Amino acid sequence: MLFRNVAELVELAENKEVKIAEIMIQQEIEVTGRTREEIIEKMDRNLTVMEQAVERGLNGVTSVTGLTGGDAVLLQKYIKSGKALSGNILLDAVSKAVATNEVNAAMGTICATPTAGSAGVVPGTLFAVKEVLNPTRMEMIEFLFTSAAFGFVVANNASISGAAGGCQAEVGSASGMAAASIVEMAGGTPSQAAQAMAITLKNMLGLVCDPVAGLVEVPCVKRNAMGASNAMTAADMALAGITSRIPCDEVINAMFQIGQTMPSALRETAEGGLAATPTGRRLQEQIFGKKQ
Repeated sequence: MLFRNVAELVELAENKEVKIAEIMIQQEIEVTGRTREEIIEKMDRNLTVMEQAVERGLNGVTSVTGLTGGDAVLLQKYIKSGKALSGNILLDAVSKAVATNEVNAAMGTICATPTAGSAGVVPGTLFAVKEVLNPTRMEMIEFLFTSAAFGFVVANNASISGAAGGCQAEVGSASGMAAASIVEMAGGTPSQAAQAMAITLKNMLGLVCDPVAGLVEVPCVKRNAMGASNAMTAADMALAGITSRIPCDEVINAMFQIGQTMPSALRETAEGGLAATPTGRRLQEQIFGKKQ
């Protein structure tokens, strides 16, 4: 294994004078025994799945329960109205993140990044910044390898499971992964990518997993929206030269510790938070009927 934490990842990239994406590709070659071509081809297929999910969501989908769907379309219409306050690129990222998760909720095909419930953030931001940075196909694939490198660290040092660590571990991790990748695609340094990850994750610490009726719909879809906007903002902050006072690996460890102390009612059990509100309970009964 080439790296175990973000510090080692950044050091490797800086010493070899390569992108973080390249370090992750080298690690995959070493761990899996596959060729570079095979590894890149597999990630290319993941990219295609993401692209198709975004397109499908932007055309409008509705989940079986009717709890989610159509919000990505509303956001695109709002962007086109010229009245958007947040800026078109930010809202485009948000709408594409929502689109992906609406497809997930509608039982469509998505690429878990790092999970199905947080699958919108990375593709949402990628296909939004694509409109500005005009990357090659290979650069888009590298974006995903960079995301994978940071996701790998989180998965091995903390958690990417809502049941284990709350939504901070899912959308929080996805948001940090996306922020780091945006920075690298925009020409930032490996260190700046790590700063973006740290800034993002710091601002999602403690986020609970409280799915209404136990479904990956409410509030999951809108949390992907916030995750995308968080990633975009953190990436800009890092590119501006802003740093996190707490190192990235320590932020990841803090997330792990918070997840360990989080009550089970707030870790994907649908027993607390928004799931336990009167409306949350009513929706659960409406979908599944009253508990016997």
